[in-house]
Amino acid sequence: MSFLGSFWDEFLIKFEKDREKHTVLYSVLKQTHPVELTDEKIVIGCNNLGIKKYLDPKQVEVEGKIFSVFKKKLRLEFVVSPQTTKKRVAAPLLSFEPAIEDLYYKAGINKKFSFENFAVSSTNQVAYAAAQAVVNNLGSAYNPLFLYGGVGVGKTHLAQAVAKKILEKNKDKRVFFCPGDNFTNELIESIREKSTSKFRKKYRMLNLLIVDDIQFIAGKVHIQEEFFHTFNSIVSSGGQIILTSDRPPSSIKNLEDRLKSRFSGGLTVDVQSPDFELRTAIVLIKSKEKNINIDIEAAKIIAEKTEDSRALEGVLLSTYAKILGKKETIDLEAVEDFFSKKSEERSKRISYSDVIKVVCAYYNVRPSHLKGKERTESIVVPRQVAMYLIRKYVGLKLIDTAEALKRKDHTTVLHAEEKISGLIMKDQNFKKDIDSMVQTLISST
Repeated sequence: MSFLGSFWDEFLIKFEKDREKHTVLYSVLKQTHPVELTDEKIVIGCNNLGIKKYLDPKQVEVEGKIFSVFKKKLRLEFVVSPQTTKKRVAAPLLSFEPAIEDLYYKAGINKKFSFENFAVSSTNQVAYAAAQAVVNNLGSAYNPLFLYGGVGVGKTHLAQAVAKKILEKNKDKRVFFCPGDNFTNELIESIREKSTSKFRKKYRMLNLLIVDDIQFIAGKVHIQEEFFHTFNSIVSSGGQIILTSDRPPSSIKNLEDRLKSRFSGGLTVDVQSPDFELRTAIVLIKSKEKNINIDIEAAKIIAEKTEDSRALEGVLLSTYAKILGKKETIDLEAVEDFFSKKSEERSKRISYSDVIKVVCAYYNVRPSHLKGKERTESIVVPRQVAMYLIRKYVGLKLIDTAEALKRKDHTTVLHAEEKISGLIMKDQNFKKDIDSMVQTLISST
């Protein structure tokens, strides 16, 4: 089949999924055939004048559908062109080379994720180097490459940067980025529709498969079985696998041993939470992408006060919105003013008693325990968490925080802040506990 024919056939397949809303339009389009395709226009042949008259008023609607499928603007023209076997063979079939953006879209990758805008520091330099090695030795260096770490550490960015670079080097490479839950959903759907052979053809013939959050397939027997064979098929034919997860293979519960063995057979890299220097670099990179001027000292303050790397862009844009029309550059004063107002807003919404209630409910202890003299770990940790959250989300001074929990010395609060901050950096499960309590605080006040 020519590219022209496959282009129109693929469009009709995608449109078919939406046919319930456009039953008549879909039925009529099925009776058409492609005649010509250029970078700017597609000509569609209609078997008779009646079909053309029906489709002409639908031109803009169908153009929109084509754009939604291929992310390419094409002017659509309907012509009367009765389809015969001879005509089909003799029709002009112009070559059409998709733009690189079209390839990104079909591969499921975001074009903004690249090596060029990936900030590197000691927390992720091993993962960065491994990703570069995979690009240069696809299928032979670190296969699979398994990246794990908490939310917002750059795993997805790095994995997609590899895919992007591979497509830039060779547009013919078959590349696909797939969230773990999508793999599961697609397989279930293929079983329901009795189209597993189509599913297998899509995945097992790839040169590069990236599965994001692979832990989602754990505990699902049939899904793991299918992925095991998909994995083996790709690797045995010289293809590359990249997997990301929030934990290493050995810690993924209910994951079959044979998959743990396969996942651990390449290179497993712990991508750690970004340190202060890396967060500063991310702010500067984001500001450049958005054409926002920012002083280096202002960028440092944002990095210092924003531990979640995914929130950095939001803080940058929010600060910029407040100076728009007043200043051309985000300076130290603008950032300090932004955080000061945020602190005031938080303190109005959240009180230290709110924090104590949430912490006690989470750890199943009483407020009197937190304020008492007991020093067992089951009480000390919740007490330190309460101090940390009061400081961070209520904004009380050290001495006031100490008094709120009946502590005599403010150095106890300092120690609690350091300890909890350290645990958040080192222990992803503990960080999830803290995040859960923060969400409860925010949603209940």
